[in-house]
Amino acid sequence: MTPRSTVRRLQAVGAAAAIAAGTLVATAPAAQAAHCTAPRLAAGWYGDNQARLQQLIDQYGTCNPYRPNRNKPVAVFDWDNTVVRNDVGDAQMYWLLRNGKIRQPAAGDWTTTSRHLTPAAARALADACGALARPGAPLPTGTPAGAGCADELAAVYGTAATRSGAAAFAGWDHRTIEPAYAWLPQLMQGWTAREVRGFAAAARAENLAAPVGATQRVGTADVTGWVRYYDQQKDLIGGLRKAGFDVWISSASPQPVVEVWARGVGVSADHVIGIRNTTTSGGKLTAHLQGCGSVKDGADTMITYIDGKRCWINKEVFGVRGAAAEKVQPAARRQVFAAGDSDTDISFLRDATALRLVVNRNKNELMCRAYDDSDGKWIVNPMFIEPKKQKSTPYPCSTTGYVDRDGTPGPVRRGDTSVIPDQTDSVF
Repeated sequence: MTPRSTVRRLQAVGAAAAIAAGTLVATAPAAQAAHCTAPRLAAGWYGDNQARLQQLIDQYGTCNPYRPNRNKPVAVFDWDNTVVRNDVGDAQMYWLLRNGKIRQPAAGDWTTTSRHLTPAAARALADACGALARPGAPLPTGTPAGAGCADELAAVYGTAATRSGAAAFAGWDHRTIEPAYAWLPQLMQGWTAREVRGFAAAARAENLAAPVGATQRVGTADVTGWVRYYDQQKDLIGGLRKAGFDVWISSASPQPVVEVWARGVGVSADHVIGIRNTTTSGGKLTAHLQGCGSVKDGADTMITYIDGKRCWINKEVFGVRGAAAEKVQPAARRQVFAAGDSDTDISFLRDATALRLVVNRNKNELMCRAYDDSDGKWIVNPMFIEPKKQKSTPYPCSTTGYVDRDGTPGPVRRGDTSVIPDQTDSVF
């Protein structure tokens, strides 16, 4: 650990010690330091969300003279569909396929790319791609000859099934990893992080230049071809940073990819936590992933996904090591604020001590907890670009809103184990 990172983690821990467990209370104007002007958030938020977020800045920012110290309170944002519209991981996968940057695996054996890949998926990929390149060489997925291979890869990645409908992944913990998400960085094996950042910069430029609603051809299919930063989230991140918050990104997209995109909101690479590959001595990415908590490097069973996000945040932001990183920490070692859009963000959102922002994408467990709002710390906002319509039926909170580690659905429970009743969609 570098001296700089040690200081940063100690600052984060010290800041969290000042966090009150209750809901936000507005700071009176008279309490503001005369020489300090707190950042003011721009308009464009639903209901009183702008006011609630402004309260957060006013209460925990550097302009509040009653905060016990001047160490930085922590804010953590998910990335895809929280800070940007659409998914930068998807954008990167489509770019890799269009530009022929995925390599034939060792001995043509696709099970070497993921320990969770099923035999059926491995056979389908071998049949579609096996004759196109020697092991270790890039597959020509951007050419007509490689279109079938591109289609099979896109199907396994995007639907977790082969083109024929066979399950592509099996045997994973549904609270710590999503094999399809993990597969994208695993398919980047053989490239260096620097090369992947170059790929990400190219994909970013294309997706930002494309008009809203644009599609692109990958294999024989038309897929989403655009990404946009949310102006409101960019403004919020900037306001939090100006107010003295320590702002982090936690994403289930690949680390080098999110590093490139996060620059657009002023967040540096050392404040990005994405899916991280292990590397060779020469710096090339392998098909294995770094672990967290009790999960060792190369076990490939925990990424920045649900409980895995909690682990990685505890590890990287607050310096918690070993199995303890998988546990909920005392308030003194947790983020003040968190923002997310999906069930994949549940754990780190629940860990936030002051305020939790949810972008409504109709995700069952997330919306059950946000609408239940049992502690008064949840706020919900529609998507800022092309928001979803109101969900026509209630969220199934009392029956199937929660997914257990083995994939079994069940009721969503509060911290006291009581069952959350079904919730009606009201913010859209």
